[in-house]
Amino acid sequence: MPDVFIHKLTVPVESIDMNDHVNNLEYLRWMQEIAIQHSSAQGWPIERYIQTGSCWVVRSHFIEYLQPAFLGDSISILTWVAGMKKGSSPRKYLFWRHNDQKVLVAAETLWVFVDLKTGRPRPIPEALQSAFDIVTESEDALLKRVRLSDS
Repeated sequence: MPDVFIHKLTVPVESIDMNDHVNNLEYLRWMQEIAIQHSSAQGWPIERYIQTGSCWVVRSHFIEYLQPAFLGDSISILTWVAGMKKGSSPRKYLFWRHNDQKVLVAAETLWVFVDLKTGRPRPIPEALQSAFDIVTESEDALLKRVRLSDS
């Protein structure tokens, strides 16, 4: 499933807050980490961005917390590129718990492609655009694919 990048993890103790569930900031951190992992897997590690004098910055996040995650939960984080315009790209995420097959979090980040020196937006190069498939499937259809491949 190259169009959807998946990272599995077990919730560690340092991710737990005073309410005994995963702290909301952890989801943001995991979203950034999986976006970097996905980009690297597609041939665009951080070093390549530095060589081209460019990078991605966040314009906005939307996060819907649906269910809490707890210490020791086995979860999968799914991410995919949902579109690409001249200088920006929405990336979506789902956090899915294995034992009860519940979606914990649905999220989207709007990433803007910028020049490292000026910080100003710049057009996304064709080589970068072609490294990612645009996924337009519904979240339900994606989860069905993941569940089938996990069996």
